[in-house]
Amino acid sequence: MRIIAGSARGRRIEAPPGRDTRPTLDRVRENLFNMLQGRIQDARVLDPFAGSGALSLEALSRGAACAVLGDHDRRANMVQQKNAALLGFEKRARILLGDWQRTLRLMREEGQRFDIVFLDPPYAMTDLTDVMRALQPLLAEDAWVVVEHEAKAEITAGESFTLLRQRSWGYCGVSFFGLAGPENAEGDKA
Repeated sequence: MRIIAGSARGRRIEAPPGRDTRPTLDRVRENLFNMLQGRIQDARVLDPFAGSGALSLEALSRGAACAVLGDHDRRANMVQQKNAALLGFEKRARILLGDWQRTLRLMREEGQRFDIVFLDPPYAMTDLTDVMRALQPLLAEDAWVVVEHEAKAEITAGESFTLLRQRSWGYCGVSFFGLAGPENAEGDKA
């Protein structure tokens, strides 16, 4: 895997060993970040299912202000730390060991707010209502929640969120959600 663009462009990063982590493919990341262009600069990023950290590290490379990465897997946590250090992002990347509930609870207790949230849970996890409900108080007004999922899967996000965009590349799909409201009434579902 490599960082595709920005200050760390072309630099290689590691993925955790084993089959418990499914790193986002380079071509999917490239397309995803093309869609996020204009939202990344100075963004505060949250990634509670971070795995290798590739999504958050790509965001930092492209100018995000900071990123919080969480994962319950100790090996993934160690790889995230190694990757952040390798890229020189230690000061802008906060890396937490713990499941998504712990990560979100800690962020709520600290009063944190985020502009972009990456959710890359196990593909079998398609009902994200509980995750989205827990995320809601952490989101800036115009925040986007970017969910990676199996292309054929239907993601349940709950009533408080509007599907803004949806794309797929092979077996991988990505859905973009925003807080429900008049400004998010229309999405791009092509």
